Amino acid sequence: MSRKAEVNSTEQPLMAHLLEMRDRLLRIVLGLLLVFIPLTFVAREVYTVIATPLMALLPEGTTMIATEVASPFFAPIKLAAALAFIISMPWTLWQAWAFIAPGLYKSEQRFVAPLMLSSTLLFYAGVAFAYFLVLPAVFGFLVGMAPEGVSVMTDISAYLSFVLTLFIAFGLAFETPVAIVLMVQTGLVTPAKLKSVREYVFIGAFVLGAIFTPPDIISQFMLAVPVYLLFELGIFVSRWVTPGIAEVEAQQRDNGAG
Repeated sequence: MSRKAEVNSTEQPLMAHLLEMRDRLLRIVLGLLLVFIPLTFVAREVYTVIATPLMALLPEGTTMIATEVASPFFAPIKLAAALAFIISMPWTLWQAWAFIAPGLYKSEQRFVAPLMLSSTLLFYAGVAFAYFLVLPAVFGFLVGMAPEGVSVMTDISAYLSFVLTLFIAFGLAFETPVAIVLMVQTGLVTPAKLKSVREYVFIGAFVLGAIFTPPDIISQFMLAVPVYLLFELGIFVSRWVTPGIAEVEAQQRDNGAG
């Protein structure tokens, strides 16, 4: 085969992959738009729902405020965009899966599909946990700490940024079991090694809670405890789904003893 023919045979598969990637990205964007556009028509109502955990704790007659001219328009639209991304996540992951699946072994394909499903459900669970449990506790603490005579009147844009930060923090924190399983599956660590660093993970969970939550012990506790429990769950699941992990740990123990 001539050098020119070799170059052409290499370029054709690469071009095919690039074209498929383009098609998958376009489908992801279209899926996002199909969710985002309808949400824009009910964006204000959706914002009212998101603001409920705070509004329910404010004194009678107190409202949120908009300190910027365009905030009443952009805050609901920003919320609609964020929710569109979250709602369309299964479609996005499916497109990513369809793109990489042909290059995987059958054993890997059987593993990746449940992994994507579980990661999506865990992210949704983290967002729901933040909305229904964390936000009422956090706002109850913050509103209760306001000095006498001070009216709590939060800016709508600042409130939205705060809430979305918590949603992302808890959504990603609930992905801990998936991260553990991936690390064990790829051979980076073993369940035994993870068990040996439990105390550091416990401390690290509270450090994360201090970084991503307001400076109150309630919200820090409500992030740190689920993270640690999910870490333990990840260890259990990784041992269950990883073939031969017991033999690997036994060999490592023998090597260490030797």
